[in-house]
Amino acid sequence: MKKYLYLYLFIFAALIALYQFVSANNMIKATNTKFGKLQAKIEKLEATNAKLEDSLQTTAINILDLKYFLLENNDDALSNFDHLNIDKPARYIADKLIETNESKGDNPLVPYEGMEGDFKINKIKVLNHKWILADFSDGKYWGELLIKYNLKDDLGVDFTMMDHLLYRRD
Repeated sequence: MKKYLYLYLFIFAALIALYQFVSANNMIKATNTKFGKLQAKIEKLEATNAKLEDSLQTTAINILDLKYFLLENNDDALSNFDHLNIDKPARYIADKLIETNESKGDNPLVPYEGMEGDFKINKIKVLNHKWILADFSDGKYWGELLIKYNLKDDLGVDFTMMDHLLYRRD
């Protein structure tokens, strides 16, 4: 009987070991499957992240290119206004140009008569210490102006329209 007792204990221990082996193997497979899916998601997110970082870098370069022809980024042009003690010369000049819209009727710098209303200046880019690009519109028709300006010592601004264009509507 003792002989069979050891045999039964051995078989029982073998079954427990087999159960542990199969259970652990199934757990490893399940973990690897979940880990594989997570790893695939992580790799996909890393690829997306890399694309977005490249896109941000490209956008930053494009913004720098757009800012190249602005008074705020031109130290040589800004030095012309040092003696006037103006914090933001471009903003001051743009405000003075917008004030020309206050006159009744079309803006005096726009060489066209409004067809659907009065032509008024909408957007302004101060390029340097002498030139401005401006967009004008009457609500339906629009165009652009190249304006020369002179900021005087008494902080008055003289504007002279140098060139203009009016876009056609088809």
